[in-house]
Amino acid sequence: MAARTGCAGASGGAALGGVREMGRAAGHVPGADAAGNDLVGDTRRDRLPHRDAAGTGAGPRSPCADCSGRPSGASDRGRCTGPDRLRPDGAGGRLVRRHRRVRTALVVVVSMPSVLPSFSIAHQLAKRQVGRILRRSRELSTWPNERLEVHAQTSRQRLARERMQPGWFPWGFRQRREISQATVNELFALVRVVGERELGLAHHPVQLLGGLVMARGGLAEMQTGEGKTLTATLAASLHGLCGRGCHVITVNDYLTQRDAERMGPIYRRLGLSVGVIVAESSPDERRQAYRCDITYVTGREVGFDFLRDRLMWGANAQRHGRVFEKNDNAGPVQRPLHFALVDEADSVLIDDAGTPLIIALPEEADEKQRELLAWSRETALSLQPGVDFLWKQEQRDAHLTETGCRRILPRAWPAAIRGSTQEEVYHAVEQGLRAERFFLRDRDYLINEQGEVAIIDEGTGRLLEGRRWQGGLHQAIEWKEGVELSAEMGEGARITVQGYFRRYQVLAGMTGTATPARRELSRFYRLPVVVIPTHQPSRREVWTPRVFADGAARLQGLVVEIRRLLSRGRSVLIGTPSVEASQRLAEGLRSGGIEVTLLNATRHADEARIVAEAGQPGRVTIATNMAGRGTDIHLAESVRTAGGLHVIATEMHSSERIDRQLFGRAARQGDPGSCQFLLSLEDEILHHLPPAKRARLLRTAGRMATGELPAGWFRLFKRIQRSLEAKAAKSRAQLARGEEQRRKTAKMLGLDVCLEFID
Repeated sequence: MAARTGCAGASGGAALGGVREMGRAAGHVPGADAAGNDLVGDTRRDRLPHRDAAGTGAGPRSPCADCSGRPSGASDRGRCTGPDRLRPDGAGGRLVRRHRRVRTALVVVVSMPSVLPSFSIAHQLAKRQVGRILRRSRELSTWPNERLEVHAQTSRQRLARERMQPGWFPWGFRQRREISQATVNELFALVRVVGERELGLAHHPVQLLGGLVMARGGLAEMQTGEGKTLTATLAASLHGLCGRGCHVITVNDYLTQRDAERMGPIYRRLGLSVGVIVAESSPDERRQAYRCDITYVTGREVGFDFLRDRLMWGANAQRHGRVFEKNDNAGPVQRPLHFALVDEADSVLIDDAGTPLIIALPEEADEKQRELLAWSRETALSLQPGVDFLWKQEQRDAHLTETGCRRILPRAWPAAIRGSTQEEVYHAVEQGLRAERFFLRDRDYLINEQGEVAIIDEGTGRLLEGRRWQGGLHQAIEWKEGVELSAEMGEGARITVQGYFRRYQVLAGMTGTATPARRELSRFYRLPVVVIPTHQPSRREVWTPRVFADGAARLQGLVVEIRRLLSRGRSVLIGTPSVEASQRLAEGLRSGGIEVTLLNATRHADEARIVAEAGQPGRVTIATNMAGRGTDIHLAESVRTAGGLHVIATEMHSSERIDRQLFGRAARQGDPGSCQFLLSLEDEILHHLPPAKRARLLRTAGRMATGELPAGWFRLFKRIQRSLEAKAAKSRAQLARGEEQRRKTAKMLGLDVCLEFID
C-alpha cells in the first residue's frame, strides 16, 4: 500500500507521513517537510485519488478549490496545510480528505489492516523495523534458554557502551539517538521470545510498534484490552539493560504489584532485577527498589520520594535542619532520573496534575484552633448563599462577600479566638463553607477503620492513605464528622506533577485515551501521541444513551434492562461515581430482586476476587472508578457466546476519558461486548448548571408523562462535560505557569524551588 502523507491539526486530525516540527505549517510540495526538504521514502501522493466532499474518489489529485493551485491564505492568515487533510474515518483506517488551515500537532495515526501491516507512514521505516524484529525473533526462538540468557548479558554490555538520548519515535522528527536501530531490534526480538516462553505471550506487531514509540520517548495510544502491560516490557527492558534505572509508573498500588508480578518472569530471564514500591514500603525497601534495574511505583510515591530526598539531601537541606531521621551512610533513596514509562499517562500526567505534590510538616495544634474550627463551622451554617458568600462549583471554592464579612466582625468573636487576625477568621469560615457544601462523605472521603478522614481519588475510586487537604480544610472536615482532630500541616517541600516528570532524561507513556489530551501532553511534556491500531477489530457495541427525569425512573429502567440482559446469559458491570452512589444503587437493585456484588473503596481487599467473578454468567457488579483503568475482566465462554459483558454508566464524569475507560472494560481483545449511558436529571454533573437553569430543566422534564426523556437531552450532558474539561485544563495551565515563574525566580535568587520558594 502506498504511503500517504499529511499533517495533523491541533483539533484532532491525524498526521500520516512526515512528522513535522510543531508550530510549522506544511506547504503543498509532495514529500517535503516544512522547510521544503525532501522526506525519506516513497510518498507518491500524486497517485492517490482526490476525494470530494462526499468522500468519493474524484480521479487524480487537483489543486484545492480554496487554494486555486497555490497556498491559500498567503495574504492573510498564514499558509494552508495542503489541498486535503488526511483524517481516519472509521475503525478500518479508511482516509478521507478535508481542506483546513491548521498548525501541526504531534499526533500520528498508523493504519494496520493486516497481520504484518503496511504502516501509513511516508518512508515505511516502522514497517521494516517491525518486520526485522519478527524475523529475528523467529531465529532466536530456536535457541535454548541458556544461550538466550548469555545473549541478554551481551546486550547489556553493548547498551552500556551506547547512550540513549531523548528524542522522538524512530521514523523521523528531529531524532536524537545514539543507540543503534540494530541494537533495539535485537533486544525487542529477544524480549518477544522470552515473553512467549515464560508467559505464553508473544508480542503482536502492533505491540512491537507501541514498544518502539515508547522506547524513543513517545506516547502510544493503545485501545483498552490491547495488552499495554506486555507492551511495556519492551521499552522497560531496553532502558533497564542500560543500567541507569527504569521507572514504570502506575496509577495505584494494586496495579503496581499486579504488573510487577505478572511481568517479573520476563525481566528475570533477561537478568534484570525488579523492585516494587507501595505506600507501606519503608525507606530501606524504597532505596533497594530504586537500585533495581526496573522499578514499579505509582506517580505519587515516586514524586514524594523525590521531595523527601530534597528535604534530607538537597544542596540547601542544611538550612532547613534535619526534617527526617536518616542514616547518614545510606544516602538518598532515588537514583538520578533517567527513564520513566507512565502507564495510563493521561491519568498521571493530566488528571493528577491539577494538584501539586506537597510534603507537609506538622504544626502544633492548640485549643485556639479547636475553638476557631467550632465557631467557624457554626458561622458558616448560618450564612446565606448568594448574599453572604459566593461559590464556584467547579473549583469547589467559596468566598465571603462584603455583606458576609460584616457579619463576622471582631466584636462577634468568642473570647478564645480574639487573638486571631481577621484574615485567619475569614479563611477559617470559608474553609468551613467548603467542607459543608462541596465535600461529601462516601463521595470525596470516608471514615476508615482507624476513625480518620481518608480521601477518595475521584479518578480511580481508591483511598489516598496518608494524604491530607491543605490550608485547614482537612481539619474542617474532621470537625464536621466529629473525629479526632489532626494537627494542621504546613508546607515543607512542593513540586507540581509537570515539574517532576520533566526532570526525566527520557519520558514515555501509554494509555487508551490520550487523543483528547494530546495538546496538553505536547505542550507541557513534549510527548508526541502515536495512535496504535488494534490487533483485532473491536466488537464493542455502543448503545443509544437513555436519559430519565429523575433517579427513581432511572432505577426502574435499570432493573428492566438488567433482567433482560441476565435472561440472555450475559454479565453486567455498572459504573457509579462514588462510594455513596454505589451503595445507594445496590440497595435499590436488591429491593428490585437483583443480586449484586459491590466493589468500592470500602472493599478494596476483595478487589481481585470480585474482578475475577465479574465475567461469569448472571453476575451483576456495581463498582466505582476502581473498575476502570487496568481492570481486565475475563469472560466465561457462555458469556462470550451470549454477547459478552455489558457496561452501564449511571452518571457522566467530569472527564470523557474516565467514561471511555469504564466502557473499555467491555469487548476487550476481540471479545464481544456493549456499553450504554443511563443518566438522570438528578445527576451530580448537572449541579454545575446555574440553579435557575437547572430548575427550569426539572420543570420541563416533570411535564412529560413518562420518566424517560428524548435522546436529545444527552447533548446537554456532553456540553457540561466539555465545559468542565476546558475549565480543568485552564486550571492546570495556570498552575504550570505559576510553577514556571516560581522556578525562574528561585533560580535567579539561588534558591531551591522545591524547598525555599513556597508561596
